Amino acid sequence: MTAITPHLKLKILTVNTHKGFTFFNRKFILHELRDAVRGVGADIVFLQEVLGTHDRHAARFSNWPQMSQYEFLADSIWSDYAYGRNAVYPDGHHGNALLSKFPILRFENRDASIRGPERRGLLHCVLKAPAPYAEIHAICVHLGLAEAHRRQQLDMLCKMVHELPADAPLVIAGDFNDWRRRANDILQRCAGLREVFVAANGRFARTFPARWPLLALDRIYVRNVRVHQPIVLSSRPWSHLSDHAPLAAEVLL
Repeated sequence: MTAITPHLKLKILTVNTHKGFTFFNRKFILHELRDAVRGVGADIVFLQEVLGTHDRHAARFSNWPQMSQYEFLADSIWSDYAYGRNAVYPDGHHGNALLSKFPILRFENRDASIRGPERRGLLHCVLKAPAPYAEIHAICVHLGLAEAHRRQQLDMLCKMVHELPADAPLVIAGDFNDWRRRANDILQRCAGLREVFVAANGRFARTFPARWPLLALDRIYVRNVRVHQPIVLSSRPWSHLSDHAPLAAEVLL
């Protein structure tokens, strides 16, 4: 008799960290954000607008960490992390990052900038799942503010997905800035992706602004996985930790 492999349950979290500051940059709250992220118990965390370094802020705030923000958030909980530097300026740089409880076998940060000062990237990581499960592919996304830029970036994302093994478990999460809700049809048509909140509830989750969510800017897309339960983290403390409400979901391999 052939043994049946049980499903592997993963908890996913995506957070636009707003560089560790509250809405309108009024207060530095990276330490509170770390506590909140820990409390979710996610296996994989997708971070956008996370600082690699910032000399001026480091000199200004006495509780500024001596390491990068993504290393500070990973702490001792997530053994592996990857960072994709997108925007570079005189004081430092920021980009996307991924924290993982599974080993990150390799990663690539693909430049998705179109033109002008707005710098964007697609951070692709390959994770080693426990045997006998297949490698997990994860792509952390932060798309542009202009719709014409987003359309080109979605084409880049589709191209990246087509380069992956067709049967590999895939999770794509982040800030899509898709306030007109046009990305879903494109990603479903070009890459067979499903958005977890649409699949479970028939509608996108509203995430922006965090205190009074009106726009569905943040998303979690999957392929070759089963969605168990999506969650919007819009109440305290999350509503005061960023300008975006985070999203979480449990998926099954």
